[in-house]
Amino acid sequence: MNAPTVTRRQGLAIGAGLLGVLVLGLVVDGGRQFVGEIAGVISVSYLGSALRFTVPIAFAAMGGIFAEKSGVINIGLEGLLIVGAFSSIATMYALGSESVPIEPNPWLALLGAIFASTLIALLFAIVCIEFKADQIIAGLAVWLIALGAAPFLSVVIWNRRSSPGNVGTFSSISIPGLSALPGVGQIFEVSPQVLLLLVAVPVSWYLLNRTTFGMWLEASGEDPKSLDTAGVDVRKVRYAGVLLSGVYCGIGGAGWALNVGQFTGTGDTMIDGRGWIGLTAYLIGNYNPIGAFLASFLFAALDALQIELQQIAAYDISSTLVGIIPYVAVLVVLTFVGRTRMPSAAGEHYDSDE
Repeated sequence: MNAPTVTRRQGLAIGAGLLGVLVLGLVVDGGRQFVGEIAGVISVSYLGSALRFTVPIAFAAMGGIFAEKSGVINIGLEGLLIVGAFSSIATMYALGSESVPIEPNPWLALLGAIFASTLIALLFAIVCIEFKADQIIAGLAVWLIALGAAPFLSVVIWNRRSSPGNVGTFSSISIPGLSALPGVGQIFEVSPQVLLLLVAVPVSWYLLNRTTFGMWLEASGEDPKSLDTAGVDVRKVRYAGVLLSGVYCGIGGAGWALNVGQFTGTGDTMIDGRGWIGLTAYLIGNYNPIGAFLASFLFAALDALQIELQQIAAYDISSTLVGIIPYVAVLVVLTFVGRTRMPSAAGEHYDSDE
């Protein structure tokens, strides 16, 4: 059994990171205190926040994997997350209306988000598979349409670009027995969307690597002609891959919005680039759901850390400067990560009659 190896570039990255921490901690005036305060931020509560932050990124990443493994590059993940977030809050708001005889329920809101996001993914699939549109341009169109449509519909419904107040959120679930453990019990009080994520990661890995559907998906993205020769409809496989990206993004967008029970449609909306980070995460993870989850968690943990750092009043650090920490980290990881191999037929149209 070969021992795991570290490439020269990875070794340089690790060495540079350790050297930076060392310099910050020992050379810079006040650095040790600063490093100590950063270490103090790391707690069970911080881990819970990082996992909640991971939800939209990791679900978008896994959705992107299914689409691209099938041969369709879906860069509209950001748009699908926006659709999921808006739809979940709009559904909760509608259920709260006196004219609707159904009690507001976050699970129904989640289903509403999945339906809306999958519907948009279906339109994207039709445009790309039936009409052979450029997948990159179509993906950008999905993002731009969602970026404009969600705030517009917010104005139509609420007369403002964001939803008013808290329309309802998921309640945390306490895992019996484990949540009562002293010191670490808080980590076992998790939100349903985090539980869904922790289940979805191994299920997605199993689906891709241990099932016939996973083999079809990979063949569709690598060699669709051979799959077609074997009697499997490539179009249906690609539709399934793209629709799954809609399902995953619906869960991710709703999971993020139902943390606060509100949709924010100003600026880049409350999704704020997490779909793009998700796209990066599955490239870092080399199309492996587990790797994509770990990459998503890395970014989410840094995002949660920069928020905590802004609360340290002893240091007059620009919030804008602290806020770019996660993005700089992603750039560093992308620079030093090993080469990612895309599916051979990703982005290429396939017609069985040709």
